Amino acid sequence: MPRICLVTHFFPPHMGGIEKVAYEQCKRLTDAGYEIDVLTSKVKGQQKHPAKGIRVFAYPSLKIAERFGVPYPILTVQAYKQFAQVIKNCDLVHAHGHVYMSSYLAGKLAKKYKKPFIVTQHNTWIDYKSWLNTMENINDLTIGKSVLKSADRILTVSNETKKYVLRLGADKTKTSVMYNGVDTKFFCAANRTESRQKLGLPKKRKIVFSARRLVYKNGLDTLIESAHIVAKDKHDVLFVVAGKGPSRKLIEDRIKELGIANSIMLAGFVPDELLSTYYNAADYFVLPSASGEGLPLVLFEAMSCGLPVVATRVGGTPEIVTHMKNGVLVPARNPRAMAEALSKLLEKEGLGKEIGEAAKQSIQNKLSWEENVRQLKEVYNQFLA
Repeated sequence: MPRICLVTHFFPPHMGGIEKVAYEQCKRLTDAGYEIDVLTSKVKGQQKHPAKGIRVFAYPSLKIAERFGVPYPILTVQAYKQFAQVIKNCDLVHAHGHVYMSSYLAGKLAKKYKKPFIVTQHNTWIDYKSWLNTMENINDLTIGKSVLKSADRILTVSNETKKYVLRLGADKTKTSVMYNGVDTKFFCAANRTESRQKLGLPKKRKIVFSARRLVYKNGLDTLIESAHIVAKDKHDVLFVVAGKGPSRKLIEDRIKELGIANSIMLAGFVPDELLSTYYNAADYFVLPSASGEGLPLVLFEAMSCGLPVVATRVGGTPEIVTHMKNGVLVPARNPRAMAEALSKLLEKEGLGKEIGEAAKQSIQNKLSWEENVRQLKEVYNQFLA
């Protein structure tokens, strides 16, 4: 029975895109007979055995960067021994993210113990519009390049992500695109009235939903400014934003400044089991990303539920969304363009329904976690045979 060492900076109960991908893959890999040892940083509420066949080895780390909205655990000396022990006893090492210290250490130890080393890259370049860009550059050119160089295979979640790692020197012959998936049985259309009743949301208002970690790169500033524009003419529209993060106070302050507290609801953290209900309670979904996206899971989830999506042309999103076919694409950091797109959909309900139906078909016919893991097993088997 193959034993996989999965290396990820965070893992559930800590939530984020990478964590969710890692967990969804782990669950299905164990069903296929793999044993999974997860190396991840220690967080509150962690379980050593979160699901059958998965063992979590949590190492101590410093989380200084999270103060600036950057989920980047810094390894401590104590982590080395734990990494060495787990990697020595596995058959293959699979790390998520090229820039993390955990991926760097895993790559070095995989080489030392002659284990195949696979890297999945999720994001593209993140433009923080601050001094963090310099730190990101340094990290890319040191840790990032080293991780990519040591990888036996590099999997990217979109073509844009592939271009990003190739610019950093990734071997083209070892790099391929493998789209993430979605649980199409869970994220599917359901009754809107019942969904709103369950969540206590107003029955008669038009609801524009967004699920985002509250950090700069996720474009919440753009969403708020566009909500302000929309709210001037359309008082029956309610923007609902699910998520938590370090920028919440800034977002709350801006909402007060604009005087649109009656038009925006910050729902806070929404557990996975309620996310589908939120999608189904909404009329539209907005993905306002500023930069750094590979291909967001929330895009797949919203489309799978049949929601018409307004999304920025960032990262791999245009690889899935065809403008005015199964979604609407707008420029990043352009509140007016986003507001105009939303207003058009609000005024033409028939158009929104057509786009939502096309969105659902485009996801449910092509993208699933089962297909994602099938491809992943093919990659694993190339090194485990």
